[in-house]
Amino acid sequence: MTYRFLLSWRWAGWLLLAALFAAACIGLGNWQMERRNQTVAEIRRVQQNYDKTPVPFQDARAYFNVADPDAKWTTVAVSGRYLAEDQRIVRNRPNNSVAGYEVVVPFRLASGETIAINRGWLPIGNARPGYPDAVPAPPTGEVSAVVRIKPSEPDLGRDAPAGQLASIDLPYYASQLEYPLMAGSYGVMALESPQPAVVPQQLAPPAVKEGSNLSYALQWITFGILAFVGFGYMARQQARIHREERETLDESAETASTVQHARHPSPRKRSRAEEEDALLDSMGL
Repeated sequence: MTYRFLLSWRWAGWLLLAALFAAACIGLGNWQMERRNQTVAEIRRVQQNYDKTPVPFQDARAYFNVADPDAKWTTVAVSGRYLAEDQRIVRNRPNNSVAGYEVVVPFRLASGETIAINRGWLPIGNARPGYPDAVPAPPTGEVSAVVRIKPSEPDLGRDAPAGQLASIDLPYYASQLEYPLMAGSYGVMALESPQPAVVPQQLAPPAVKEGSNLSYALQWITFGILAFVGFGYMARQQARIHREERETLDESAETASTVQHARHPSPRKRSRAEEEDALLDSMGL
């Protein structure tokens, strides 16, 4: 079985196409693996930080100034007072797969520094489109709270009505205030004391399920391998076809030779007596 046909431009093109398809599949597989690695890293942060004993604000102060991915969900104890006049609601925020809003309020610490605290979630209102029906006011006076650190969110490039934010983009939020706001991270409410009678719903805890990224990655890698398996199968089939054609030609040539030999038989070899008679005849005897 010969594979000399693989040196043709046509089969070189098929091989290149298979290689490009395999490279694309490997790239998509790596992308899914990277997403899986990010998910695993986030799960690890949740497991390490979410339910730990709260640390004093001074121990976590640097994270509120400059976000640290490894500090996400760290539990921090703070005390101070809310600056309710600068409260904002954040648009398009799902909670347990239900669309709604989140409430962000500046919190002036006893040290004089100000952080943002996400007090929780509100459902979509019925009275006025684009607004919740009511926004519970934060407690007044001195407040003690426990919050979990989350990094500032990116600017989505979208506008929002007055009193609202498109995302918790802390530098943008700070630009609307007349005092400095620590813009690296904000706090997600876990507990506050005293707690008012009406408060926003607490945000759902982060998911700790890995998802399907690993299986998707393995599927893409398998598809890439199958591209070469398919190329090899096509090449083997083509080689088989060439072999059968060559065998058919050989059989046809052998049959034609046999027929030709039957039509023109070879002269019969004369016996010794016949040769002697022929010699005497030639001598005229």
